[in-house]
Formats: sequence, structure tokens, C-alpha cells
Amino acid sequence: MDILTANNIVKKYANHTALDDVSISIPEKSIFGLLGPNGAGKTSLIRVINQITGPDSGEVLFNGAKLSQNHIAHIGYLPEERGLYKKMEVGEQAMYLARLKGLSKNDATAKLKYWFEKFEMESWWKKKVEELSKGMQQKVQFIVTILHEPKLLILDEPFSGFDPINANLIKNEILELKQKGVTIIFSTHNMASVEELCDHIALINKSKKILDGNVKDIKKAHRTNTYEIEFTGNLMGFTNAMWAGYELIEKSQEGEYCKVKVKLQGSNTPNSLLQSVLPSVQINSLREVVPSMNDIFITNVNSSINHPIGNLTE
Repeated sequence: MDILTANNIVKKYANHTALDDVSISIPEKSIFGLLGPNGAGKTSLIRVINQITGPDSGEVLFNGAKLSQNHIAHIGYLPEERGLYKKMEVGEQAMYLARLKGLSKNDATAKLKYWFEKFEMESWWKKKVEELSKGMQQKVQFIVTILHEPKLLILDEPFSGFDPINANLIKNEILELKQKGVTIIFSTHNMASVEELCDHIALINKSKKILDGNVKDIKKAHRTNTYEIEFTGNLMGFTNAMWAGYELIEKSQEGEYCKVKVKLQGSNTPNSLLQSVLPSVQINSLREVVPSMNDIFITNVNSSINHPIGNLTE
């Protein structure tokens, strides 16, 4: 079941089209990566979902119902532009934002105490926000974003400014929230994070959606039938032993240790390749070269400049 569906969203600002007939469906209890270069339209779509702005045409459905003010209580939003009041004390600021989200003073106090202890932030309560580093401020905002236990959590570049330890802390919290049934929209440029966290993605470029689907299906669709082989023996002997129907893409050799990348063509298989070269060399390893999400991102953004496309997993 989809928790949120955006149908044919169009959003224009003066002479600029920010979103051009964009449709996405976000499965419940998933982590959904919203990807795209700067200026692609990601933030415009997030603002429409958050009802900060309205679409010029199209509609957004939340749990099958047309998005309304009532749904705000079920959504948490951590924007890329941080918004804490610099002169306020951290605890005062957190309590103020918690009350704005509808929590009673007692509930807010109990939940803030839990999270401040969990993140080892107890000593920050009386500090002014301006005394905190960027990463420390982000931890405060992350807590305030999830405090009201939203069903849908929207995180815009959540790891920006974090050191590796705190980035890992937030990553683990995101995965824990997913386990508890929270759906997460994750907007980022960090393709390693997408690879590690996301179940589904949508890629937007120049206001249009150019790719969407399940991450595993997308990676499978972009396979190039290329394999990396490490072997001991003579590189020339390996090359001569290959039948027609194999393309040698890369090769390197240090003494008798060799590494090559071979693209299989036609109906040839890894087994048939091994059968052809085994009499000549000793195979140490063979693995398929699967494109990374970063490779897929770059390939599809570049190809969309002149050839806009839809769902590449079909």
C-alpha cells in the first residue's frame, strides 16, 4: 500500500517550471530516495507535499485521501536549510517546537528527556543554539522532527555537516524508525547512502521524473553483462583463449597476477567464458560488475538532457 501518491504535479514560478507532470508513489513503511541534481525540482516537490506551496495542477493523496491540513500532524520535515533560533537555549527551543507540534508539556518533557539521553545531549539543555556546532544543531532538529512520531518523515540532506560517527548514529535511527513502521522520504546527493538505505527511488532532472522504481530492480535493469576476473597466468594466453563473443574492456598485470573486465555478448555466459580460459590460466575470482547508484544517476541524468524518459525498470 502507498502512503503517499503525487499525481501529475505541475508547479511553475513566473517563467520557470519547477515540476512538469511529476508522479510518484511512496510505499508504506519504506525508505524512498528522492534524487536529482541541484535545481532539478526535488525541493519544490517536498514543499508541495508539506503544503508549504500548492501545485498549479495535479494532486497529492495521503493514505488515499486528498492531502489536507489535517495530515500535517502525521508528517515530520527536516529541511536542508536549518531553522533554529540562535539566541534561544536548546531546551527552550526544543520545548517550543514540540508544543507547536501539538505535544502537551508533560509529553514533550518526557520525550525530550528520552532523546537527549539517547543522543548524550543532556548537558546541552541550557546552552544557546549559537554555541553548538552545525552537527550538534542538526541533532537537535532531528529530534524535534521525529518527536511527534509522524507516519511520514521527510529528510532533506540529513547527513550534511555530520562527522562519520554522528552520521552513523542518525543512519541507525532512520533504520530503526523504518522498523517501527515509519515511511521516510530521503532527499540526498549522497549515492552511497541511497545504496545503503533506500528501498525505492525517484530521479528528477530539469523538472521531470526520469527514473523511478525499486532499487534492486533498477540496478538489475542497468546490468551490462560485464564481469571482473582475477587470475594467475599469462595475460596474452587468457586473451587468446577467449572465444568470439567476449569483449575485453580493461586489463592490468603485475607479474603473473592479472585482472580483466570482460563484457559477455550474445548468449555467452560466465560459465562458457570460464570453460574457454581455464585450460590457459588459474582463476582466482570472478564477480559481476553491477553499476552503482552513482553510475546509474550520472548515466540517466546525462541521457535525459536530450532524451527525457520514464520508468526505466519496465
